Amino acid sequence: MTQVIEIASWVLILLGSFFTIVGAVGLVRMPDVFTRMHAASVTDTLGIGFLFLGLCLQAGIGLVTLKLVFLLALFFFTGPVVTHALAQACLHEGLKPMLAEDRRNARPEASDDGRQP
Repeated sequence: MTQVIEIASWVLILLGSFFTIVGAVGLVRMPDVFTRMHAASVTDTLGIGFLFLGLCLQAGIGLVTLKLVFLLALFFFTGPVVTHALAQACLHEGLKPMLAEDRRNARPEASDDGRQP
């Protein structure tokens, strides 16, 4: 049984690490502040959830697990609230989300000879 818990905890830790790294890549690759916030908040909340659940399995039943659960609840509730507040602040300052039409118009079209204008 301990081997099953060990494997499950490492699977959760690796999944959490994967989602956190995907969120970091999304933070760099996305075109505007709103899509960056979305990529970072969704994947980081999921990644932190998996990481903490894996750590709880590693720690077993005890005070450390209780502390990890409290930290998980803190991240679970504050992450989306902070992202929402940041999005509202951006909208208040006049930043508008980049729509699909804006992205298509911002991309330079290739000319007939294949060179960029």
